[in-house]
Amino acid sequence: MTNQILSIEVLQSWNGLTLDKLFKDHWKAPKKLVHEWRMSKEVKLNGNTVSWTTTLSEGDTISIPLMNAENETVKAVDLGISILYEDDLLLIANKPAGMDTHPSQPDDTHTLINGVAYHLQNTGQTCMIKHIHRLDKNTTGAVLFAKDRLTGSMLDRMLEERKIKRTYVALVEGIIQKNEGKINEKIGRDRHHATRRRVSPTGQVAVTHFQVLKRDSKKNLTLVSCTLESGRTHQIRVHFSHLNHPLAGDTLYGGKNTFPRQALHARKIEFIHPISEEKMIIEAPFLDKSGIFETL
Repeated sequence: MTNQILSIEVLQSWNGLTLDKLFKDHWKAPKKLVHEWRMSKEVKLNGNTVSWTTTLSEGDTISIPLMNAENETVKAVDLGISILYEDDLLLIANKPAGMDTHPSQPDDTHTLINGVAYHLQNTGQTCMIKHIHRLDKNTTGAVLFAKDRLTGSMLDRMLEERKIKRTYVALVEGIIQKNEGKINEKIGRDRHHATRRRVSPTGQVAVTHFQVLKRDSKKNLTLVSCTLESGRTHQIRVHFSHLNHPLAGDTLYGGKNTFPRQALHARKIEFIHPISEEKMIIEAPFLDKSGIFETL
């Protein structure tokens, strides 16, 4: 494997930090990675090999070696995936319905990550690709990917610390009277069903905030916007089913067969870019032509 070099310009907010402090304290990079880079002496400042106690100044350039060809296990397949945002470190793809985020079986190649791998191959990029979070097979919308181990570890931590905000829209059955609310119910596995989850006092903490966007009394549906404090499997679906407002089309959780899938879309993702520290707000347009969200 060969190395590609990631060049990062030192920001004003990093002035006075040493290389060591930037990696360990500011970026909180994995110890294994930091050790690997220190031992290899391949991290350079302005093209020179320097001590890790060297102080950084705005405008300096840090060069970091990144291992290539880490996509060998991900087969590239042309699935016509829409890329919403991309830079050297990360990308955000718009997942269509009927597609898993990543393979669950070795021979499964009709997944979002296969389509993203094809995009990378098609644009001459040999970086790794790693999904930071997932969406259910029949949920559409924005999914965040990292292109290198450093960015991947930083985004993983940000997700864990709830610094990546994801906003969903859902159509639920019935008319929700409150304009906004908070659903704070633990979620656990359903002993009687392999894939289903349920509200359970012994489950994991799960909090969903929602806001009503529109009520359709003729169709007996409510359009809601949701944000999560946690990211449990099927969280929005379980929580609204628990309120007796299952998602339209979500037959697994008691919804009517109104649509060919549950009416759920990951509409927006917001976070501070881990390296450039810019505020990122990326919106995902609706993809399917089923008319689920035609009221928007």
